[in-house]
Amino acid sequence: MKLRRAFALLEVVIAGVVLAIGLGTVVSLASRSLMEQQRGERAVVAAALLDQLLAEILVEGPVEWPKQHDSNGRFEAPFDLYEYEVTIEEAEPGYPCDVLAIVHDDAGRGYRCATRIAIRQGEEPNPPRMPTEPFDRQSYWDSKDENATGAK
Repeated sequence: MKLRRAFALLEVVIAGVVLAIGLGTVVSLASRSLMEQQRGERAVVAAALLDQLLAEILVEGPVEWPKQHDSNGRFEAPFDLYEYEVTIEEAEPGYPCDVLAIVHDDAGRGYRCATRIAIRQGEEPNPPRMPTEPFDRQSYWDSKDENATGAK
C-alpha cells in the first residue's frame, strides 16, 4: 500500500514538473511574440514616416527642401519618439540627386530608404504633369474583361 502511495506521489510530482515546463514555454512564446509585434509596429510607423519625408522632398524639390527644413531632427507628436536624418547630394543639372532618408525609432533601430529625385527645371513652381498621349481606361478594362471571360 505504501508503494502505491509513493508511486502516485511520484506521478503527481512528475506531472507538476511537466506542467511547469509547458507553462514556462507558453509564457516565453507569448512575451516573445509581443516583442516582435511591437517591433513590427515600430517598423510600419518608420516606413510611413520615411514615405512622408521623401514625398515632401519630391514635392518641394531636392534644392528647396533643405532651405526650409532641418536635415535632422524629431518628428512632431504623436511621432516625437522618432528621429530623422536626410542627406541630399547635389547633382548637375539634368541629373537626379541622391537622397538618403533615415528614421530612428525609440529602441535605436534605424530604417533607411535611398532614392533619386530630379531637380526641377525652369522657373514654374508647379509645371503641368500630363501624359503625352491620352490613355483610354475604359478600353483597357474592357480588354481585361474580355480576356478573363474568354479564359473561362
